[in-house]
Amino acid sequence: MSDMIEVRYFAAARAAAGGTAREAVALPPRTDALTREQLVALLISLHPDQPAGEPSLTQVLDQSSVLVDGVVLQDEDAPTVRAGMRVDVLPPFAGG
Repeated sequence: MSDMIEVRYFAAARAAAGGTAREAVALPPRTDALTREQLVALLISLHPDQPAGEPSLTQVLDQSSVLVDGVVLQDEDAPTVRAGMRVDVLPPFAGG
């Protein structure tokens, strides 16, 4: 079984991740599932540098919705992100 998740970044999240739209992310060794807090820490570790003229990924993730296989991840403490799942990072959108 693969120990990877697919992460897709949209709008400001893509910019904050250095222009990365999609990436395969390995779960840490001996980890079956991640909480939202662990997921956020993992993503920030992959994109620690703030792109010029853009907010940091930390700032964007603080304001973003995180969807796991299309369902909003709400419980901060529940380990619900497992290998094989798709994670979407959706910052607040402006416009009509």
